[in-house]
Amino acid sequence: MSYKRPNFRHPSSATNSLGFHQKDYEGALSTLCAGCGHDSISAAIIQACFELAIPPHRIAKISGIGCSSKTPTYFMANSHGFNSVHGRMPSVATGAVLANRDLTYIGVSGDGDTASIGMGQFAHVVRRNLNMLYIVMNNGCYGLTKGQDSATADPGSMGKAGVPTMFSSIDLAGLALELGAGFVARSFSGDKHQLIPLIKAGISHEGFALIDVLLALCDIQ
Repeated sequence: MSYKRPNFRHPSSATNSLGFHQKDYEGALSTLCAGCGHDSISAAIIQACFELAIPPHRIAKISGIGCSSKTPTYFMANSHGFNSVHGRMPSVATGAVLANRDLTYIGVSGDGDTASIGMGQFAHVVRRNLNMLYIVMNNGCYGLTKGQDSATADPGSMGKAGVPTMFSSIDLAGLALELGAGFVARSFSGDKHQLIPLIKAGISHEGFALIDVLLALCDIQ
């Protein structure tokens, strides 16, 4: 089975102000579960960057570990990318921004990658006001390790094991506001009419921008 996209481009497909087609912002075919909200967010990122007419090679996408952190493979194949270790994406992003301030930085993380092992790094990247868009793909569970509740799961929510979550949840948007973030938004992966403008606004924001994107819980088989 091939995961490569065909090179065909319809001759009448629209271009942005730089002459790029939307296809120029795409990546490899996704290997995530069919209908996964992570893919919806990837599609929204592709559309947002196409509409903003950012040259793909002027974008750096950085991620950690998890289903969410696999998604940079599926958008903007012609951009810079770095898949880091679990919870350490903010450190790598900080180093990249210090090395080259002229790129547009998009950090992609998950609720486990950010709100658990990466909580300390998340707090510091917010307070340092690093110039980047930080997207959290938040489904309230650890999708790659059989669906255990994550730190953002609502109290009483039912996980795959059938046991209600007994702990209070961490509100990443609220925490970012407390730490002084200048741009904080929350959206839903299935609402592209809201999500695409938010991503465009977050990319255009000078300084740290957080978008906490809610997904339905993973249906782990």
